[in-house]
Amino acid sequence: MPIKTLQIPTADGKADAFAAFPDHGERHPGVLMYADGFGIRPVLRDMADELASHRYYVLVPNLFHRHGPAPVVELPEHIGEEERPAVFARLMPLIEAHTAARALSDADAYLRFLTAQPEVGAGPVAVTGYCFGGLLAMRTAAAHPDQVAAGAAFHGPVGADGPGLFSRVTARVQLGHAEGDLTPEALGELNRALEAAGVDHTSEIYPGTVHGFTMSDTDAFSASGLKRHWDRLLPLLERLRTDG
Repeated sequence: MPIKTLQIPTADGKADAFAAFPDHGERHPGVLMYADGFGIRPVLRDMADELASHRYYVLVPNLFHRHGPAPVVELPEHIGEEERPAVFARLMPLIEAHTAARALSDADAYLRFLTAQPEVGAGPVAVTGYCFGGLLAMRTAAAHPDQVAAGAAFHGPVGADGPGLFSRVTARVQLGHAEGDLTPEALGELNRALEAAGVDHTSEIYPGTVHGFTMSDTDAFSASGLKRHWDRLLPLLERLRTDG
């Protein structure tokens, strides 16, 4: 799939980003993909490329654009347990500086940019995210119920903002949790909050997984977890075509 480097105008300057999409001269449903806390790197390009191969236009912004272009923090090719503490020591100030207000301001800009692209079809869009990006995906879906018809989050702290977040979500939602992140009791509490808010959702723990299981450049990677993620995500997004 073609990969296009982009600059997205935001309230705080331009955010660097990339898009992956089929090069057939057609218009496709738009998907805003939020990276995990490690940010844009080759594995995110691979994932965006895979999703684009299923006939989507996938936009991946640099979440930390206020601190410079990606990669804001240099990362090893493989993020193992030995490397993780030092990497997170550099990343946590960036994550903590990315407040809810900044995230929502950026979401406005990202969706405005995404829906204006000539390769993106008219109609609703989707948001998906990983780890911290999963929370951003849910915030975006809640803030833009008129635009976001499908939302997904994988190994993300989606309950961090409390149940009030879900009351504003009208999108269909797919949540995949790491076994190491959520107990069955916590899953039940989360799912009851989703049900109380009337959210059309699937929310489940992926057996045998730990936090970060979709990312093949980390020790957390689970091939079965990644496959299950695609098996859940692709049918969700396909409804953009049938319902849009």
